[in-house]
Amino acid sequence: MSKVYAVLGAGMQGTAAAYDLAKFGDPRIVKMGDVSLLQAQKATQRVDQLVGREICQPHEVDALDAANLTTFLTDVDVLVSCVPYWMHPKIAEVAIATGTNMVDLGGNTDITMHTLKMDETAREAGVSLVPDCGLAPGLVNSLGLSLIEQLDKAESVKMYCGVLPQNPKPPFNYKLTFNVEGLVTEYDFQAVVLRNGHIALVDTLAELEELEVDGLGTMEAFTTSGGTSTAPYTLEGKVTNYEYKTIRFPGHCERMRIFKDFGFWGEEAIDVKGTKIVPKDVFNTVFGPALAKFEDRDQCAVRAVAEGTKNGQPKRLQIDILDKEDPDTGFTSMERLTGFSASIFAIAIAKGEVEKGAIRYESALTGTQFVEEIQRRGVVLKFS
Repeated sequence: MSKVYAVLGAGMQGTAAAYDLAKFGDPRIVKMGDVSLLQAQKATQRVDQLVGREICQPHEVDALDAANLTTFLTDVDVLVSCVPYWMHPKIAEVAIATGTNMVDLGGNTDITMHTLKMDETAREAGVSLVPDCGLAPGLVNSLGLSLIEQLDKAESVKMYCGVLPQNPKPPFNYKLTFNVEGLVTEYDFQAVVLRNGHIALVDTLAELEELEVDGLGTMEAFTTSGGTSTAPYTLEGKVTNYEYKTIRFPGHCERMRIFKDFGFWGEEAIDVKGTKIVPKDVFNTVFGPALAKFEDRDQCAVRAVAEGTKNGQPKRLQIDILDKEDPDTGFTSMERLTGFSASIFAIAIAKGEVEKGAIRYESALTGTQFVEEIQRRGVVLKFS
């Protein structure tokens, strides 16, 4: 039976998720909700044109207005939340009240924990909530899981991901492809990892290493927060080491550390000529739009490496992705790998393949199942 899906946040990733739902989810309707009706209408028109039929409905929705959101979620089977990460728990509360299943793009593990605390009420309502279903966290963790599933014992799992410009320009050699608040969160908070079998917190913009990536050359990788999500807690006692790093062109980490070390991401208000300002707010307001103006097609490099044993013998497994903007649909690599990934989980919920409750991402689907699905979307994985 066809399902009613809804996407909240009709921006870049939300539009890609809606397209994937329309193409693979056997929908009756895909409701596109955004605080801007014009944005929802634009996304609706684009998806309808790409799939060749009228399947989307535009809606003006204030995600933080419980009454407004309740109306939007009426008769919706599965919601994909593509709004800023801090909104997800508030939206999840309304989703439970309306009996609506939900996935979100995540981005901050502390916020994700708030959603996961709703497990009992979600189960009682017959609702599945799966946070952190984007790219990193999200897709990268599924690649790691798929490798773990191929080993008898996994000792070390390392994941890397970077969304990058195809034609980098100094000084940052980077193109902003999502909300600047999310970027700063990745760079400024601590990363949760498994080290020697135990949970550890490590500083971000640290532990710099060189990485050779086919098609890109020598890149750098460094610790950032959020990429592992809840997986270290789930895998503790099963995997010895589990970590995530972000990939960038060489020199990016050092330049971004300047902002971190000199207080540009501070959250305490300071006095500037008689006016109280929060440094992080100023940074986001100035730096975000300036970086977003850099126009270039994107590409995404992803790597997952696992070492362990199989049949009593040492085994090393690796998966690589180098995905680029799709000229046929116009979706960027970031949009494809994030939006499509969230859609895969939403469709699995619609099919009844995910248990009820607030479910950790890594417990909702097997990595093997996800790998099969993402390849169906035309994303090329290299196995070695």
